[in-house]
Amino acid sequence: MQRPDLSKRGKPKAAKPQRVQSVAPTISNAKPARHQYTEGSGPAKLPAGEGMRLQKVLAQAGVASRRAAEELIEQGRVEVDGRIVVEQGLRVDPENAVVRVDGIRVVVKKDLVHIALNKPRGWQSTMSDDLGRPCVGDIVSERVSAGQRLFHVGRLDADTEGLLLLTNDGDLAHRLMHPSFEVSKTYLATVSGVVDRNLGKTLKAGVELEDGPAKVDSFALLDVNQGKSLVKVVLHEGRKHIVRRLLEAVGHPVVRLVRTDIGPVTLGEQRPGTLRVIGPGEVGALYKAVGL
Repeated sequence: MQRPDLSKRGKPKAAKPQRVQSVAPTISNAKPARHQYTEGSGPAKLPAGEGMRLQKVLAQAGVASRRAAEELIEQGRVEVDGRIVVEQGLRVDPENAVVRVDGIRVVVKKDLVHIALNKPRGWQSTMSDDLGRPCVGDIVSERVSAGQRLFHVGRLDADTEGLLLLTNDGDLAHRLMHPSFEVSKTYLATVSGVVDRNLGKTLKAGVELEDGPAKVDSFALLDVNQGKSLVKVVLHEGRKHIVRRLLEAVGHPVVRLVRTDIGPVTLGEQRPGTLRVIGPGEVGALYKAVGL
């Protein structure tokens, strides 16, 4: 059968599509959230008078003022239970709703506490000590007496100082301590001896320890002074004394060790023995790091 010459006759006209009644969109695409979650069926409709208005939830969480929160909602940057919300005045359950702004989860439960402590050297990473030694519990004793149930996320040995997280957020703490989530931790270590600049390659490749191989994510030599070296170590391993054992295994015993970062939370200029309430942005970043 001879095919028609389309170059002269033009392409056959497509069938005219059937008109479908348009439906007003429920999601604004003007400025969408960075991560649009699609799981779930969206926020549950609460009976009138129950729950809390979304803009008030955001304001109480420290994200923005109520007026600014309304603008975030209008711009399509707020998600509730997996769906972007542009409706003003939506009432949500603060105890159970999962709220995100620009893809970062917002802490909406009033009773959750997240604290950064700069643990001093010589102090125990425990809430109490039978031998009467100074411990983390001594620093937060007033909060505990006031009814806050706090526990430390992981430990630092007595000779190691620096960042330790305290919280009553069990889900977050569990994931931060679980090795499968690979939350990085950063340390500054003063070690004996002059470190060779190629040592980082060895540590990144892995070193065999008595309980199996271990390696770092990154390593940097920062300074050498009077036969000692200052190095920066980043790793996500959580085994006991892992930084000390790694550096000793390569011939550089640790003289002083300070943890400066846990994921997105940093020690900064915080003085030893002091507490700092972690800001909403940092807590949201921690949630994101562990997939909450």
